[in-house]
Amino acid sequence: MKRSLIHSTLFSILALVLFSACSTKEVYKPKLVGNDWKKYEHSKFTITDTSSNVALLENREVLTNNGVVDVDINSSYRLISQSDDWIISASIDGNVSLVSTKDTSVRKTIDLKKTIAGASVQGNELAVIFADNEIALYDLQSKAILFKEQGSKYIAADSRIINPHFMKGLVLFSTLDGKVIFINDAKKKRLRTSIVSSANYFNNVISLNVMDNKIIATTGYTILAIAEKELRAKYEIRNIVYGKKDISIATKQGEVITLTPDLQVIFKIKFPFAHFYGMISDGDKLYILEKEGYMIVIDKKTFEYSVHKVDFDSDGFIFTSDKKFFINDIIISVE
Repeated sequence: MKRSLIHSTLFSILALVLFSACSTKEVYKPKLVGNDWKKYEHSKFTITDTSSNVALLENREVLTNNGVVDVDINSSYRLISQSDDWIISASIDGNVSLVSTKDTSVRKTIDLKKTIAGASVQGNELAVIFADNEIALYDLQSKAILFKEQGSKYIAADSRIINPHFMKGLVLFSTLDGKVIFINDAKKKRLRTSIVSSANYFNNVISLNVMDNKIIATTGYTILAIAEKELRAKYEIRNIVYGKKDISIATKQGEVITLTPDLQVIFKIKFPFAHFYGMISDGDKLYILEKEGYMIVIDKKTFEYSVHKVDFDSDGFIFTSDKKFFINDIIISVE
């Protein structure tokens, strides 16, 4: 058999195998679907990028939990965060811009000379985590370095990077290698380091919250409750949201699990082959968007749920506020 014929035959077999695999791929198919989800509208804007707590719109304005902020982000800058009434953005070489949400004519800048991954501000202090996993504190007025520490090397990071968090005299840095570092803000001194998980890839902290006097931190593989002692539970986490007294996670295996702040399971529901896009916890209800175009609503008291059809394009950016899902130019409300 000639070489060209062999190549052609092998290519045909490979194509057939790939096509068969794709065509038989399992997707979520609910047994019972209720009424179509009615709280749905087209937006005047389109999301082009997201960060942990803000989204960038096509016209370079910023979408926050409280609505759209009429601030023009430089076309060569990446949107970083909203923090302490400031919108933070930065260029790839470390030029950082802060624009006031109260008066967009008020701006501050600082040149940090290298790429940043996350940043937050409180008063006149800027807390930064760099793309090389270095953490630092700066004085915005004098531009002086107040604290700096180089973190460990990492191979790859999840895009859901958590910005530094100011809390009661502490600055919490969620690192790109799966740790939470506690800095005494007054003394500019490291007090403690907690390891969330030690996976080799995509191990950065993707969520940080305070609940029931515990700091809850998660990577894509582990959830950690930090208090006098540390509690851990291992899940492959796709989404996480916080209620008043509970934590809900959606896993890559199609499970929705609600936990206590001590990481004890309250309930677990399996949705075979489901691929979750986002979650909102609102009172006693949990709202979950699923890739095939479904809204799943779970009652956290009775553990009963309903499934509704909702039309959206899953191949786009999603931003979640307290009450709404924003996907490309679609707004899906839960109220």
